[in-house]
Amino acid sequence: MGREGEPWVVMKTARAPSNIAVIKYWGKRDEKLILPINSSISVTLDPEHLSATTTVAASPAFHSDRLWLNGKEVSVEGERYKNCLREMRARATDVEVESTGRVIKKEEWSSLHIHIASENNFPTAAGLASSAAGFACLVYALAQLMGVKENYEGELSAIARLGSGSACRSLLGGFVKWNMGQEADGRDSIATQLAEHSHWDDLVIIIAVVSSRQKETSSTSGMQESVRTSPLLKFRAEEVVPKRIEQMEKAIKSMDFAEFAKITCADSNQFHATCLDTSPPIFYLNDTSRRLIGLVERWNRHAGEPQVAYTFDAGPNAVMFARNKEVGAELLKRLLYQFPPSSDADFSRYVIGDQSILESTGVTSLKDIDSLSAPAELSGVVNPPRIPGEVDYLICTTAGKGAYVLDGPHLLDPVSGLLPKKSAF
Repeated sequence: MGREGEPWVVMKTARAPSNIAVIKYWGKRDEKLILPINSSISVTLDPEHLSATTTVAASPAFHSDRLWLNGKEVSVEGERYKNCLREMRARATDVEVESTGRVIKKEEWSSLHIHIASENNFPTAAGLASSAAGFACLVYALAQLMGVKENYEGELSAIARLGSGSACRSLLGGFVKWNMGQEADGRDSIATQLAEHSHWDDLVIIIAVVSSRQKETSSTSGMQESVRTSPLLKFRAEEVVPKRIEQMEKAIKSMDFAEFAKITCADSNQFHATCLDTSPPIFYLNDTSRRLIGLVERWNRHAGEPQVAYTFDAGPNAVMFARNKEVGAELLKRLLYQFPPSSDADFSRYVIGDQSILESTGVTSLKDIDSLSAPAELSGVVNPPRIPGEVDYLICTTAGKGAYVLDGPHLLDPVSGLLPKKSAF
């Protein structure tokens, strides 16, 4: 038991995964509460490969709320951060400070300042749902710090949504539905789990990172413009998506890959058609993105049934689902053949994530890539493009679990909580 008035700090660290929507969320009916104009379905990615890690700390020695993202201090005065902190403080309970035995009363949380340090192990603002992972992780870590009772059927999901809409999906693992809800206050606009990640555990996911640069048009501004100017968006939300939601739920439940692939590709294409239907048009895909689509479409057509599905969020990076591990290895070989790294690249950094997928291809070096044969579906295709370095790198992963607590290491100084430690990534 520490002496009264002795300095203390209480600290928690959590990790939350990124997620990729297979039925897209695009457009809000309420900008402040971040309420979507349609429901969406996503796959949670393995947090070992794509996630945010966040440490939150509280101490009477702190003079203000502070935030560091990837080692750089940024303002915590943004409305979304303030909303999340306000809502979590309002739900705080009595918490014992283990180092001193002191109990922080629930009413004290409103005056205690919070330090936050968060890092992503993948590119930020490049269309890989970094904000979803970040805000889900922030809310989950604050819940552990402040003793907020976990309630995934309501409060935590709704609070994460206030930071980034799709963050509500990153709290949960596996296959997740974000219900658009009907209530004006958003209390029914929450995420629910459709199936655990182990439900369909032979799916392989490979992400082709075409560009890790920050996108020119943010998702927030892009959505606002689409809601304001795109007739296709209204038709999509009211007529197309409700039917696709039902079809996708059935496909996931029955592990029907052909139907899953058909819906996933179609919804991605329509989402980007909506972006083009916006005035002025929004271009998230680039020439490399379109070549990746061509790779998948040619293969599926040649095979006579879907082997791989593709989807693109608000960026040029392709997320591809292979129907099983064998097809996943074949997909990786095709990607290495058509999108080889540059001759001076470090091959060990070109394919990251789940290394078992790479091992099953038998490719271990740049020289092995040179010996790969052209896929049969490229027969007769005139000068199929092979541009070394066109893809930055590839991430191999699978569906994964939702947010969870880490015992360490913390991203803030473990004694004072004052400043972030050197990046762990």
